[in-house]
Amino acid sequence: MEYNLRVLEQGCREYGISLDEKQKQQFVRYYELLTKWNKVMNLTGITEFEEVLLKHFADSLSIAKCMDMTRISSCIDVGTGAGFPGIPLKIAFPHLKITLLDSLNKRLKFLDQVIEELGLERIETVHGRAEDGARKAEYREQYDLSVSRAVSRLASLCEYCMPYVREGGYFVSYKSGKAAEEIAEAGKAIQVLGGKVIKEDDFCLPDTLMERTLVVIKKVKSTPKKYPRKAGMPTKEPIL
Repeated sequence: MEYNLRVLEQGCREYGISLDEKQKQQFVRYYELLTKWNKVMNLTGITEFEEVLLKHFADSLSIAKCMDMTRISSCIDVGTGAGFPGIPLKIAFPHLKITLLDSLNKRLKFLDQVIEELGLERIETVHGRAEDGARKAEYREQYDLSVSRAVSRLASLCEYCMPYVREGGYFVSYKSGKAAEEIAEAGKAIQVLGGKVIKEDDFCLPDTLMERTLVVIKKVKSTPKKYPRKAGMPTKEPIL
């Protein structure tokens, strides 16, 4: 079957990313596996090819607008779900060492097959809750970059994601729509957890009016040992 990758290629041009033929084929195969597995488990409500290119693949890569990904060597995708943004980032930036963290084992089985079929290296899947993983020495403050496209409020997400970031590294939260209110609400959490907002990038996905915001938080000091709190607490009682 012939696939037209125009939507993804346009997004990549806007973000300053160039894909070779192998990378383009990896994105196609990822799409095929996503729609195949989606028939038996709920991975995404978006299955039409161009929509996946735009709302999952191009959206995942939009981080290149505000981060120099060539200077990032390790990245953890917290609550990766169907692999967004972690797998698109790995395809586009093969040098990255990536950890995909998710609490649902069957999603990780899907991701393991994607990794194998796409021939991706230096990428691992980890089963567990974000709060638990962040307490383990092999993950805590070990990454240049932590990313999440999860729908939680930013104050909660910071507690899930920032403990993984080394001092001087970054947490980037992908938000649909404008995020000014969430950023203001999360001010205390960001400070308590050792972070500082250095950029808010508002934009629309290529050729659409779909608003997105990338919130870039720099880790300026170590996260206090008591964070993250026990499972569920960051969502039930965010630091406000």
